[in-house]
Amino acid sequence: MSQSTIQKLVALAILALVLLVWQFLPPALGVPKFIIPTISDMLSELGRMYRREDLIANTLSTAWYTLLGFAIGSALGAAIGYLLGLSEFWERVLSPYILALQIAPKVAFAPLFIMWFGYNATPKLLVTVLIVFFPVLVNVLAAMKTVDRDMVNLARAYSMTRWQIFKKVEFPSTLPNLMAGLRIASTLAVIGVTVGELVGGNTGLGFLISYGGGQANAAMVFNAIVLLTLIGIVLYSALVWAEERLLHYLPKKEH
Repeated sequence: MSQSTIQKLVALAILALVLLVWQFLPPALGVPKFIIPTISDMLSELGRMYRREDLIANTLSTAWYTLLGFAIGSALGAAIGYLLGLSEFWERVLSPYILALQIAPKVAFAPLFIMWFGYNATPKLLVTVLIVFFPVLVNVLAAMKTVDRDMVNLARAYSMTRWQIFKKVEFPSTLPNLMAGLRIASTLAVIGVTVGELVGGNTGLGFLISYGGGQANAAMVFNAIVLLTLIGIVLYSALVWAEERLLHYLPKKEH
């Protein structure tokens, strides 16, 4: 039996153990269902949410705005990161402002966006874009500073244009950092959407969390959290899959 198979079996065994403990331990300790629901309670509530709470529509709404916010924020972060990496002058001029925005708590902008744009999908999209933007920007900018200058000078010696140098030398060198930034951003995108839905949304899983909390329906809250986690896992896994194919030339760590 291969090591990979053993790892998967161990992971499944741990999951099964956690589910069993979750199912039987709270009732054994006398914990009320409105505090910690059992797995069977959550499954029963999941069926009710499907029938009564538009679970599919709310899940798809959250997934869509997670993906859209991630795509827009990542594209902006990568583009501005590369542009600043190509211009030391503008990087030094804009760095204090970028640092200030990076330090500012992004979730605090959600009420402000609601005041500006109302109770619709725009605030949660903007919060997501803002949260995703900075990890990608910082990773790309840091990578541009570590590009091998000898390779750049060699490209100039062969009379390559600025675009050719970026395309042939700088972009491939920074691609691992870009992908790392995207993986970090994918986990933050779910947080951004959820915050927007919690603060002022009327659709999505964050809205169901807020609604379930108001109804003291812990099973609904747990179900929404699990679905949010699954959305994040799917997005993260897709990026890992893409990274393995884009960076297949890099040596793999041997176990």
